[in-house]
Amino acid sequence: MLDDFLIRAALAGLAVACATGPLGCFVVWRRMAYFGDATAHAAILGVALALAFSTSIYAGTLVVALLMALTVATLAGRGWAMDTTLGVLAHSALAFGLVAVSFLPRVRVDLSAYLFGDILAVSRGDLTVIALGAAAVVLLLVWRWRGLLTATLSEDLAHASGINPGRERLVLTIALALVVAVAIKVVGALLIAAMLIVPAATARSIARTPEGMARLAALIGGVAVLGGLQASLQWDTPAGPSIVALAACLFALSVVVTGRLRR
Repeated sequence: MLDDFLIRAALAGLAVACATGPLGCFVVWRRMAYFGDATAHAAILGVALALAFSTSIYAGTLVVALLMALTVATLAGRGWAMDTTLGVLAHSALAFGLVAVSFLPRVRVDLSAYLFGDILAVSRGDLTVIALGAAAVVLLLVWRWRGLLTATLSEDLAHASGINPGRERLVLTIALALVVAVAIKVVGALLIAAMLIVPAATARSIARTPEGMARLAALIGGVAVLGGLQASLQWDTPAGPSIVALAACLFALSVVVTGRLRR
């Protein structure tokens, strides 16, 4: 009989995988890896502000992640050199978040739980928030799938089809901020980008259609969650990093297998 905390951890991880899988496909297709990193790093600043104002960690993280994502999207639209800009914003947000936490002496907080996740400490309330947030992301992607995919393929094609590429970028921005907010409890700010990118990159080498890639990425993420939790329990390793490590192993395996098949 599994303990309740293990069931909650598994359900929370699977919910996050269902959201990060399809969303990660767009991150990979659009080459937005650093964009996701910057948004995730900003989550620590959201945690600090939430603690300072005694509000929900999820609310604080969502607000700051959304502001970061909108800032990055705005700068991208104005032609800024995004590799440098994203690097500055990502590391600055993380640094300011860590500094802000140090100014809260009355608040005892385990930063490692927010940096690398603490999936085994997910409560029933956390599980509810994570499940609702993940469901919102999945429904948003399903609703805007055609527009998102068309705008990703070609902005000119999107305009010709009556689709506003800017609106689709906004949808991705909102979805990314939601994922960061709900995933910080599971894998932490430093590993969220990995859960977005690695399963999607693994699925890309196997899937033949965009829809198939999205479903397969969610499945691979789910396998990484369950396998990572099992490895964490068996070898007493950190749960969040174990999940990402297994996802990386699955990616390496896919590269080997597809490489052999192509020969």
